Amino acid sequence: MLIGYMRVSTDGDRQSTDLQRDALISAGVDERHIFEDKASGSKDDRSGLAQTLEYVKAGDTLVVWKLDRLGRSLPHLIEIVNQLKSRGIGFKSLTEGMDTSSPSGELLFHVFGALAQFERSLIQERVNAGLAAAKKRGRIGGRPRAIPKEKMDAILEALNNGMSKAAVCRTFEVKRSTLIDTLQRYQQ
Repeated sequence: MLIGYMRVSTDGDRQSTDLQRDALISAGVDERHIFEDKASGSKDDRSGLAQTLEYVKAGDTLVVWKLDRLGRSLPHLIEIVNQLKSRGIGFKSLTEGMDTSSPSGELLFHVFGALAQFERSLIQERVNAGLAAAKKRGRIGGRPRAIPKEKMDAILEALNNGMSKAAVCRTFEVKRSTLIDTLQRYQQ
């Protein structure tokens, strides 16, 4: 059985699923077996996608109008299609002409997967090179300190001279939770 999934990014009149619905129906998907979302593709919690993935069963084929309607990124798309494959479910994208139930469609999908892995490797390589270059210049990555060293030295001196934490927070304009967290890090 063919199961359809369609998505538009915004809820409202500006975007319509009509084009996708017509394409899915033309491809042989029964209108009763079409699921939809009106949410950004970057969102993890798309109820229509969750319902679709729960509904499809072994022997079915999930059909989308275009690849980007299903996954929020290429790695996410590959993850979904691999899950479908492991459950014995085919995948078909109408615009790209991809059908994982055929050998050529399977090959095309693996080419996309290889490109995604290559992209991840390049990103990791660039990040590591950037960190190494910054380290050579004396810059250390990570989140900046919540309380600068000079201010923390003054706070520690005030606390050692008997000032209460509440008074320190008011005097140095520091939130109590930030002060407590920073003091714990200094003690370690």
